[in-house]
Amino acid sequence: QVAALPAIDEEGFAKAHASPSVRRFARELGVDLSRVSGSGVKSRITHEDVKAFVKATMEGEAAPGVQGLPPVPEVDFAKYGEVEVTPLTRIQKISGPRLHASWVNLPHVTQFDEADITELENRRQELKGKAADRGARLTPLAFIVAAVVQTLREFPLFNASLDTAGENLVYKKYFHIGFAADTPNGLVVPVIKNADQRSLLSVARELGDLSAKARDGKLAATDMQGGCFTISSLGGIGGTAFTPIINAPEVAILGVSRSAFQPVYQDGEFVPRLMLPMSLSYDHRVIDGAAAVRFTRHLAAQLEDPDGLILF
Repeated sequence: QVAALPAIDEEGFAKAHASPSVRRFARELGVDLSRVSGSGVKSRITHEDVKAFVKATMEGEAAPGVQGLPPVPEVDFAKYGEVEVTPLTRIQKISGPRLHASWVNLPHVTQFDEADITELENRRQELKGKAADRGARLTPLAFIVAAVVQTLREFPLFNASLDTAGENLVYKKYFHIGFAADTPNGLVVPVIKNADQRSLLSVARELGDLSAKARDGKLAATDMQGGCFTISSLGGIGGTAFTPIINAPEVAILGVSRSAFQPVYQDGEFVPRLMLPMSLSYDHRVIDGAAAVRFTRHLAAQLEDPDGLILF
C-alpha cells in the first residue's frame, strides 16, 4: 500500500532552509519542507532531498533524517525445536496493519468503570421469550448499544473524528455503532446503521443478522463501513478488563467484560448486585480523562435504568 505524504506544517515550511525554486518544487509535490533533512551547504534543502523524501514516503520507509520504528529481530524459531508455519487469514492480513496504525498514531488511554446491571438482567430475562417470538435474540449487547447511543447524544465529542490534517473535529449527526464479532476466520466489525432510529428489538434483530453474516463470511464491505463508535464485548467468553484498540478514525471504543455478582453496600448492608466491567479506550488528543469518566458514569446510569432503554 502506497503511503500518503504528511500534511504541510505552514509555520515549519516557512522556516525551512531552502531556495525559492526548491520551495516551489516542494509545493508542487505537496512536501512539507519542515520534515526534510537538507544535504546542501549549511544543511540547505536541495531538489534531490525533496525527491528522496517523496520516494522514501511512497515506499513506506522512514524519510531521510527521520527516525523510524526499530525493527523486530528476526529469529529462526526452528533452531530451538519443532515448528509449524501457517499463513495469516485474509481478515488478519487486513486488520493487522490497521490495528498497528491505530496503536502507533493515536495516544491511547483506557478508563475502567463498572455498571450495576442487576435490574437490566432481570428485565432481559422477562422479555427474551417475547423477543424470541418476534424473531430477535435479546442479548445484553442490545441494551449496551442502546445505552451507548443515549450517552453519545449527551457527549457528542465521542461521536466525532479528527480530520486528516489534525486541525478540526468532525462531529457526526448520525449514530452508526460498530461491534466486534468473533468469527472462525478472525475479528470483524459490522456496523449497525442509524442505531438511534431503531427500537431495542430492532437493534437486537440487527445484531443477530449481522453476526450470522459475519460467521458465514457474507458481510459486504458496506456492512463494515461508516462506524462512529465501536463496542467490543468479551462478556460471553470471560475476563475482568482489557484495553481495546481504537478503531481509527473513531476516537473511542468501549470494551465490555463478563458481568459477575459482587457484594455492594446499600442501606446499611451488603447485597449481591450484578456488576458489568467496562473499559473505555479513547484518543487523548481529543478526549481528556475528566470527559472519559463522565462518559462512563453516564453510560452506567443508562444501563442501570433498563426501562429507559426499552422505551429507546
